[in-house]
Amino acid sequence: MGAAPTRPATDAPRGGLRELRLVARARWRQGIDRVRAAWFPILQASVAAGIAFGIGRYVLDHPYPFFAPVCAWIALGFSADRSLRRVAEIAVGVAIGVGLGDALVHVIGSGLWQVALVLFVAATAARLLDRGALLTTQAGVQAMIIVGLPNIAATGGPLGRWTDALVGGAVAFAVAVLTPSDPRRAPRELASRATQEVADVLGELAHALATQSPADAEDALVRARASQPRLDEWRETATNARELARLSPAARRHRGELVRLVGASVQLDRAMRNTRVMTRRGLALLEAPTAHDLVAAGQRLEATAAAADDLASAFASGRDAARVREALLRSAAALDPFTIAPDDWQVQSLVLLHRSLVVDLLEAAGEDPARARAALPDL
Repeated sequence: MGAAPTRPATDAPRGGLRELRLVARARWRQGIDRVRAAWFPILQASVAAGIAFGIGRYVLDHPYPFFAPVCAWIALGFSADRSLRRVAEIAVGVAIGVGLGDALVHVIGSGLWQVALVLFVAATAARLLDRGALLTTQAGVQAMIIVGLPNIAATGGPLGRWTDALVGGAVAFAVAVLTPSDPRRAPRELASRATQEVADVLGELAHALATQSPADAEDALVRARASQPRLDEWRETATNARELARLSPAARRHRGELVRLVGASVQLDRAMRNTRVMTRRGLALLEAPTAHDLVAAGQRLEATAAAADDLASAFASGRDAARVREALLRSAAALDPFTIAPDDWQVQSLVLLHRSLVVDLLEAAGEDPARARAALPDL
């Protein structure tokens, strides 16, 4: 085997403090992204709660219309991917729980057995009316609040709290109907950000391999480990949006793209897991007593990182990722471990991990799994 480039002697593994800073920075970026995605739905729900409180206070003349803003806030929540069914389920559930609790507490009072009885009646009534789990949960919770805290905002007559809950639910439903949103927007944004994380980690690892820097590889590994919440959020949001498309006629035409985004979220999660494994392997090679020639492997990884970056842009715009698939197919065709590192089985093992990663990215980009695997050179 020919002489391999030596690593700079100054590149030492980073300490725990630097790793903590990297994780904190990644969490901060994810938090900022969550705020950007949620600030407007939070504003809507806050305004709706205020309106519901105003109606209860100044229209219904209830001095403390506690359940009006509570119902509005619970029904709307802080997520952009609201479905009318979900809002209706929660609003009706709150109204059932408050109404039954209000009625029964005036008849049987409050206490241990009263709480159990009201919870049973409210949950049974909710299951009778609808199959929704949210409806039943909210009915039981609100009924327990009414019976367990019988003096909370007990104004407006025997059914005052029930009418407050109806007002809150009506306001929430009106806001959900009057402010429809494209169900693809949030999944697209999260898909783009999660894929960009994969691309950035691959880019950092490629740089580490090219410069023979264990410290940069360790930084890439820390970032890869901190990326999981973003991938989980994408999968959850895409799944919720897909369910919305089943129920909403306006969103049904987007169901195909939403189904693809759910599938892509699973493939990108696998891609990131493979990226973590590959980064750990690359770090081990960089820290090995015997130097390895990783320049060629780093160059192949740069091409894959560039394709992942383009895939993030394709997800953001909703366009077909045909160009990305072509680039990834070219990357796959170049991943022959015996050509990249003919005499170094340890570098070859890194290339084998790269092959699995490219297949995951191809499937996330919409490529047929059989064609994605066929693009790899035979071993």
